[in-house]
Amino acid sequence: MLRGEYSHNIDTKGRLIIPSKFREDLGENFFITKGMEKCLYVYPEKEWNIFEEKLNKLPTTTDKKARDLAHFFQGSAIEGELDKQGRTLLPSTLRGFAHLEKEVVFIGMGKRAEIWDKARWDAKNAELEENIEDIASDMEASGFSI
Repeated sequence: MLRGEYSHNIDTKGRLIIPSKFREDLGENFFITKGMEKCLYVYPEKEWNIFEEKLNKLPTTTDKKARDLAHFFQGSAIEGELDKQGRTLLPSTLRGFAHLEKEVVFIGMGKRAEIWDKARWDAKNAELEENIEDIASDMEASGFSI
């Protein structure tokens, strides 16, 4: 299970250390793609296969929104590879999408991880801390309880 928050830096070649706590859960084969809110999603192969199967069931030939969703996630996905130092290369297209330059934050989300630009994550986290009671209350109305 991917959980926790870890900070790392992208080097000048676009390589990023995957937190050691995440490496075992991600395994040797993992996938990186665009995510919501201008972050990147990182999926272990098993979870990516489940997600991709859902995307593949969408009526992409007849439904523009379904096609757009597949374009967004599958069209930007790469298979991550770790070097001997536990780093993976992030292509410039993904770095540009998520505004990743140097300092990044990994966020564990259970079945996937997210990679955020540090400044953007700090702003998002401050907003979450300010509004968590309202968010929790809204989720309780949906059947979730803390």
